[in-house]
Amino acid sequence: MDTIGLAVVNVGGPKVLADAGGERVWSGIAKSPVAPDAELYLSLVNLSGDGQADLTVHGGLDKAVYAYPSEHLTTWAGELGEPDLGDAPFGENLSTVGVTESDVCIGDVWTWGDAILEVCQPRSPCFKLSLHRQRRDIGQLLKRSGRTGWYLRVLQPGAVNTSGPITVERRDPLGLSVLDAHVAMSDRHLDDRALVEALAAHERLADEWRFPLADRLGRR
Repeated sequence: MDTIGLAVVNVGGPKVLADAGGERVWSGIAKSPVAPDAELYLSLVNLSGDGQADLTVHGGLDKAVYAYPSEHLTTWAGELGEPDLGDAPFGENLSTVGVTESDVCIGDVWTWGDAILEVCQPRSPCFKLSLHRQRRDIGQLLKRSGRTGWYLRVLQPGAVNTSGPITVERRDPLGLSVLDAHVAMSDRHLDDRALVEALAAHERLADEWRFPLADRLGRR
């Protein structure tokens, strides 16, 4: 079985991210590293010490854990002209080692300590990423690059170790990657209708992604 390394695990609760238009914007996107070899509890919705401010669009069963490939960070540092991106630059819980969006498939099942997780959707950033990075264009840059990272749902809660490793227990037989899902969502004119159809029919893809694809096909 394949293993996935962990460069760092990050958590953080809601705090004031910015004052925008005279209103305070609260968010849990600013996270801090947890010490190596620490033990955390992973519930159905969060790692211990982690949290979200607006549960209507963040968190929940299909956004319990956000993973981002550490391999992308050097590229981003060069593109953004920021040698030091800081802690959890994209609000990630897991900074993974050894896999990217083209390797990881929707429906892949991971074991991490006593917990079992399932890859369920790419990340689509909201305006809070722009506030976090203090760049208005970062959301579009992330989408355009396809370096989105991915969310995992928790199939079985349990204790996890921040040093890992994570084991890939099961590769989804359909083989539709996180990058495939991102490309399908970006395909507004159904240039690759077969790919959109395949993702819309994938039962392990989060409803937040699957339903819009089905609507685009006129099948819901």
